[in-house]
This record gives sequence, structure tokens and C-alpha cells, in this order.
Amino acid sequence: MSADPYASAVADVARALAGLVATFEKAQRRLHPPSIPALRQTVGEACAPIASARDAFRAASPPPGLEPFHAQLLQAADAGVEALHGFTVPGLGQEAVPRVLASLRAVCRVQEALYPLRFVLPPLRALFLEPKALARVESLDPENRPEEARVGFHVAGGDEGEGRGGFSLYVPESCVAGEARPLVVALHGGFGHGRDFLWTWLRECKTRRCLLLAPTSQDTTWSMMAPDVDGRALRSMVSFVTERWPIDAAHVLLTGLSDGATFSLIEGLAEGTPFTHVAPVSGVLHPLAYRRGDVGRARGRRIYLVHGAQDWMFPIEIARVARDALQEAGADLVWREIEDLSHTYPREENAHILEWMDPALALPEA
Repeated sequence: MSADPYASAVADVARALAGLVATFEKAQRRLHPPSIPALRQTVGEACAPIASARDAFRAASPPPGLEPFHAQLLQAADAGVEALHGFTVPGLGQEAVPRVLASLRAVCRVQEALYPLRFVLPPLRALFLEPKALARVESLDPENRPEEARVGFHVAGGDEGEGRGGFSLYVPESCVAGEARPLVVALHGGFGHGRDFLWTWLRECKTRRCLLLAPTSQDTTWSMMAPDVDGRALRSMVSFVTERWPIDAAHVLLTGLSDGATFSLIEGLAEGTPFTHVAPVSGVLHPLAYRRGDVGRARGRRIYLVHGAQDWMFPIEIARVARDALQEAGADLVWREIEDLSHTYPREENAHILEWMDPALALPEA
């Protein structure tokens, strides 16, 4: 029994939350409708400690002055319990998929709440850096940063809540004022939100010192049939960032998942696009791209196309048609067909995409 019951309760809940985030990341990578029952069991068993750890922490009395810390960590724990319940309790009929998606959003709330606590609870810092870079944690995640670098999180247009049409921006804490760095613009899938999708890329952008812009579509998904609606807003957001932070204009990546991937191809091939590299994941080449002549602008464009052989929403055959059309148009194309990937996000591709965009972003050997 710990001599300090409060410290013990903190350690237990922090350990349970770190395990929950890691478990859900692995489960999300394997999400496939036939696999969900087995994943429920795996996640339920691995994350079971969060409920009792949360309850014990809630009952613990924080020492004077630690009340804000206690509230923040409890917020993360409550979100963790919500995520576990939403994922493991089967929904009826059409409720099943929305429940899973809601649980994944709750995991994003866990990460949001834990991020500011990483200096108080140093083991949490490992959640937000790539494993190869943990030896450099002090330089990549300095506790004291000059104000003129304007690092950390910036939110516009109501993105801190459930509002639409805004964006969430992350500037790595290791960025130095005046130093131009690459920009990653990551588009969520249908019914998604930039506030959530940001966490799909934060670890790699923090580690490799890239700014990360996660916009939110104005409607529930991107305006594929009227691209200028979200396209104008997206270009305005990029302009906002480039006017306030030094950006390496030769390395501006547009990527996205599902509908976000489809829209990234539309915008990435549009006339006058600010994007130098495009990396769609689990999307399609929209028919509008043919009608507008976007495919004809693919010549020489650097495109990294990722698709899963088990994709149930956009079957792999449709993605191969996009691959062939882009190659025929002369795109500088990398094609990644992933055998065990369904219609979900392959987090392991982030590092490959960044190193494809700029080999200088490769991590040094340990």
C-alpha cells in the first residue's frame, strides 16, 4: 500500500489512461465490421482497469493547490470510461457504428485532457512522441518555450466545441521563431471534426517538427459537389497560417481520410492549389475531378495514394481505377495497397508519408 494514497490513485488512473489510448489506437487500425465483436472483447479486457481507477481517483482528496490538476485528470478519466463503454456495449442495429465512432471521439477527449498534464506526469509524454524520438524528449518537448514562437494549440471558428467550419492548429513546441517548417493539412472523414482528426497526426508532427492544420468541413462532410464552398475556406485557412508562422512553401502536404481523402484529391489537383504534396487515405477520385479537368493537372504532381484491400466502403477496385488514371495522367505517384487495411486509418503510414514528402524529415538512427 502506498504511503501516499493520493499519489497512488494518480499513478493508477494515469497508467490506465495511457494503456487505454494505446489499446484504442491498435483497435482502430484493425476496425473492420466482421472484427468488431472480437475487438470489443480485446478492448474490454485491456481497458477494464480504467473504471475502478477512475472511481478511486474521484474519491481521493487532492492536496491543497492540486484541485485544478485533479479536475483535469478526472476529465480525462471520465472520457476514458465513456470511450470504453461506448465501444464494448453493443448497439442495436444501426446504433453499432455510431457508438464505435462516438467512443473514438471520446479517446480524442482523453488525449486533449492529458496533453497539458504531461510535464506533471512525465510518463504521459511518451503518448505524444514517436518511440524512436523519446531519447530526445527534452529538445522536442521543452517545458519552457519563447512566447514569440507561438507554439502549441490554436483554435478558430468554434473548433473547440462541436462547431463547424473552423480549424485546429498545432505548432510543435520545439519550433523556433523565424524557422520555416513543413505544414501538414489533414482532412477528417465524413461526420468527423478537425478537433478530433488532429490527434491522428499530432505525434508524428510533434516529433518531426511540422505544423499541423486540421480544418473542419462547413457541413457534415466536405463539399465534393461544390468544391469551392470548402475549398475557399481551406485555402483561406492555409493563408492564415502562412501569414503568421514561417512555412516551408516547398513542403505543404494535403492529406485526409475517406471523404477527406476524396476532397484532398479535388483540392490537391485544383488550379492554383497551394499544396505541393497530396496523400489521400481510403478515398476515391471523384467524378468531378474528370469533369473539371483536374486529372489533366496531375502531371508531375506528387501523390501518395493509400488504400486497403479490405475496404468495405470504397472497394479496392475503385482505388485501382484512380491509381491508373493518375498514372496515365503523368502523376509522380506512390501507390500503397495495404492487404490487411479496412476502411480506417493506418497510423503507421504517417512516418512514410512525411519521409516521402521530405527525406530530411526521417528520424536519426538511435
